[in-house]
Amino acid sequence: MHHGYAKSIASLERAKRSLAGGVSSNVRAGDKPFPLYFERGMGSKLWDVDGNEYIDFVLGRGPLFLGHTHAGVIEATCKQLQMGQIYAAQHELEIELAERVCRIVPCADLVRFGISGSEAVHGALRLARAATGRKTVIKFEGQYHGWLDNILYSLGPDPTRAGEWDHPRTLAESPGQFDGEESHVVVLPWNHLPTLEQYLDQHRGEIAAVITEPVMCNTAVIPPLPGFLEGMRELCTKHDVVLIFDEVITGFRLSLAGAQGRFGIKPDLTIFGKAIANGMPISCLAGIEKYMRLIAAGKVGHGGTYNSIPPAVAGAIATLDALEQDEHAAYAAADRAGLALVDGLRGLAKKLNLPLVVQGYGVIFYLGFPKQGVALHEGQAITDYRTSLTMDQDLYSAFVSDIVGRGVRIIPRGNWFLSSAHTDDDVAATLEAAEAALIEVVVPAYEKAVQA
Repeated sequence: MHHGYAKSIASLERAKRSLAGGVSSNVRAGDKPFPLYFERGMGSKLWDVDGNEYIDFVLGRGPLFLGHTHAGVIEATCKQLQMGQIYAAQHELEIELAERVCRIVPCADLVRFGISGSEAVHGALRLARAATGRKTVIKFEGQYHGWLDNILYSLGPDPTRAGEWDHPRTLAESPGQFDGEESHVVVLPWNHLPTLEQYLDQHRGEIAAVITEPVMCNTAVIPPLPGFLEGMRELCTKHDVVLIFDEVITGFRLSLAGAQGRFGIKPDLTIFGKAIANGMPISCLAGIEKYMRLIAAGKVGHGGTYNSIPPAVAGAIATLDALEQDEHAAYAAADRAGLALVDGLRGLAKKLNLPLVVQGYGVIFYLGFPKQGVALHEGQAITDYRTSLTMDQDLYSAFVSDIVGRGVRIIPRGNWFLSSAHTDDDVAATLEAAEAALIEVVVPAYEKAVQA
């Protein structure tokens, strides 16, 4: 039974008097139906302050691969909290975690720990520029690498300002950043090797790094087309450009060794966060010795009061323990639940005669509704930022608002995160709620458009 949102509404109004916008991250301001207040999570479920229960596919926006309040992670973290929170010095747990990451991750000869993915990206870009003596970084349109000034460009650019498809303009996402001309960031379309090849050929000796999400999780969970990442690796090697995989979302989610493990491609530097510690704040910059030794030797600055903070490191070790257990059974469980959901959603689309796009993987997938008049062939994927614009974001937002009221919490952007805690019952209940929400919100919208 749904209890309404009275307490959440009151809490948000109260928060706005002291918290800027009532939230601590601008992203949360866009939650549907509005920013809700939660008081506890367990396994695959969340409960809000009004007593409403939700099957949670937000999972902290990715970290909770083992579900909420995983016993092993909580126990390890609490045990360390009793022994000390921060030493501003070394401790043996950080060696243990570093050794684990180096064993598991293909490109990890050496690592450094921090707190947020954004700062780990910052470290990777600084390192690439220092190692090459070059300034320019290539990123891909529609990809997100944290909120810091030096890389927050062309995440969701206005298509009327974004320039040609194959030569996108570099557009700042926020006032207060340098404009595109001053940014030393070049934006290219994702999944199109010829444009990357051409740019690197024309600008030999100018490019420090190519940074990419190996799967474009922040826009429509777009998988790399066959050969795209392999070709990118070859081009970066040829031009002596540092290849950086931003695995903040894909790391320890797409496989134990992340996307680089799943696809068998070794970047030069990589960034982890989120799923590495199941909700504890920690990030990791890892890479091959050639580059990481510049940090090791103190030639490239890297610091932070909270780097390798003991409780978070303890939580990360416990998380990796759980992920490696029983021949990676956690991955099989999350994948199974996710693929059952994907199949079920596709089945609902057929049953209700709706044009639905579902793409990605069991552990993370995307759901979207094409805009009216967009002819998507059966099963045709979204392949880059520009094709993602064929999705009807307003209609999806309305669907999210409706399904939240039916006890299913999902991200307004279209991503669904799965955990090893999601059960067959969760999948069945979610599909039931999804069918009701589709009938309530989506079917009428398409019918109305057809009549118009």
